[in-house]
Amino acid sequence: MAYDKKNNIYSDREKRTADKPLRDKKPFKEEREEREQRTDLIIGRNAVKEALKAGRPADSLLIQRGELSGSIKPIIAECKDKSIIVKEVDSKKLDFMCGHAHHQGVIMIAAAHEYSTVEEILKKAEDKNEAPFVIICDGLEDPHNLGAIIRTADAAGAHGVIIPERRSVSLSGIVGKTSAGALEYVPVARVKNITNTIKELKEKGLWVYCADMDGTPYRKANLSGAIALVIGGEGAGVSRLVKENCDGVLSIPMKGNVNSLNASVAAAVLIFEAAQAR
Repeated sequence: MAYDKKNNIYSDREKRTADKPLRDKKPFKEEREEREQRTDLIIGRNAVKEALKAGRPADSLLIQRGELSGSIKPIIAECKDKSIIVKEVDSKKLDFMCGHAHHQGVIMIAAAHEYSTVEEILKKAEDKNEAPFVIICDGLEDPHNLGAIIRTADAAGAHGVIIPERRSVSLSGIVGKTSAGALEYVPVARVKNITNTIKELKEKGLWVYCADMDGTPYRKANLSGAIALVIGGEGAGVSRLVKENCDGVLSIPMKGNVNSLNASVAAAVLIFEAAQAR
């Protein structure tokens, strides 16, 4: 692909036919502005190596499929040592993500903030002499929802948020922006297995409730004391295994024609109900 400065478009250098018109300038301008607003990409081998050396928090490493030459193998090895997820992707995806800059087959998606641990979240509650209040996100995919939940968690006095390492949104720049600064105050822990984490929290004395349409109306539940609330993903909701390991299932009664709420809105209802009970 070649960039045509005059027309502000990317061209494949081939003669266009009548059924393949040039794209309008506006979409490319919007795409470029969107890329420029992103602050979570580290592009190129040297930049990634230095970021790893400096201990920069990262969510994942994207490697061009089949590219293992030169310094790529040591970079992959270091990422695995640091529990950074490594994914192979098509070169076209890397091209688009970095605006067709010279990425050398590697892009690291850095975290907007350093991750915490479950132990640190519980220690925060202990230091405040409060019963632990934790929010668990099971498979959220929309960064706006995670950012909004972190913001609500801060407003309601929750001690931290837990997310899974895989099949979940991570702490991207969009999450940080949507949280409106709350990400600086609410610790977020990333764990390998949500079900195992729930079991560990229960052993430490927390009652764990998840949100689902077939549960008990939330106002009938006792949400005081040490508690963890599980919010499911936008599509599938709470996974079966997670649901089976919770102490209870809570629902939000609906009177309208639509029988579901946005994940972050449902979370806000339950979080502030628990805050009031506490």
